Amino acid sequence: MENIALADPGAQLSVWSLFVSASWVVKLVMIGLLCASVWTWAIIVDKLVSYARMRLALNRFEQVFWSGQSLEELYRTLADRKTTGMGAIFVAAMREWKKSFEKGAKSPLGLQTRIDKAMDLALTREMEKLEGRLGFLATTGSAAPFIGLFGTVIGIMTSFQAIAGSKNTSLAVVAPGIAEALLATAIGLLAAIPAVIAYNKLSSDASKIAVRMEGFSDEFSAILSRQIDEKVAPKA
Repeated sequence: MENIALADPGAQLSVWSLFVSASWVVKLVMIGLLCASVWTWAIIVDKLVSYARMRLALNRFEQVFWSGQSLEELYRTLADRKTTGMGAIFVAAMREWKKSFEKGAKSPLGLQTRIDKAMDLALTREMEKLEGRLGFLATTGSAAPFIGLFGTVIGIMTSFQAIAGSKNTSLAVVAPGIAEALLATAIGLLAAIPAVIAYNKLSSDASKIAVRMEGFSDEFSAILSRQIDEKVAPKA
């Protein structure tokens, strides 16, 4: 491990000066944690915006769906558009409905099963979009403090080596080296705390949105089940 000279006791202990005088291992730790922090905030902002848009899209779709408009008319409106949330689930179910009747569906149970599978797949894809990159927040929240602690341990070991070499244990001499090492832990906490808070908040929001979409999927499945009984069962 490389030895570095002790910082000048009279030097100003600014964050930049502590970073510059740190060993290259500690610098790499700090830079990595800062990059993780920046990416964490980018994910947080992106998710807050996308979740707000999703909730707005759900509200709009529910308003249109329960307005009394026919399912065929609503499907024609949404079929060629890029849909999300309940709209994507609705389009997937209606597409399977139309394909099955075009091929002459005869089994009510088989048709219901295929429609439910189509809605489940659409719901899974929507949830993957909602929960994408949340794993990074969880990883950052759990790992960043330990990575920062690793940088601190390396920095303190380097400082102690320099202290032994200079044979000077004055607090004024020791303080700058220790401060350099502790800066890594501080940056680790700076990255971890927002990540943990945001992960819990965003996971809760995603679960609430998922519950709304699952509820719609169940309701729409019941509606289609009644339609299937009317159209397919008499022909069975």
